[in-house]
Amino acid sequence: MYPDEERYGLISQMRRAAVSIPCNIVEGYGRKTKKEYIQFQYVAYGSVCELETQTMLVSDLGYINSEMMTSLQQDFRDIERMLKVLIKSLERSTL
Repeated sequence: MYPDEERYGLISQMRRAAVSIPCNIVEGYGRKTKKEYIQFQYVAYGSVCELETQTMLVSDLGYINSEMMTSLQQDFRDIERMLKVLIKSLERSTL
């Protein structure tokens, strides 16, 4: 799928961004205040955007086909939507 020279470059960055998403969601949940919880959800959202951009680069470089890219774009949209809903819900709540 990816050339060997990308193993420690773009692939490594993508892995870090992908791991960052659920880790920030959970870390935010474990924080003491709602403000911190929300902030970590925004960080997770930023990591989704980062991973989406990196995936576009991978597609532009020809490392994945258009079918895979379409599937991943839908996944990114779903995750972004879920995070937006969570953030809006937290902002409206009285936790």
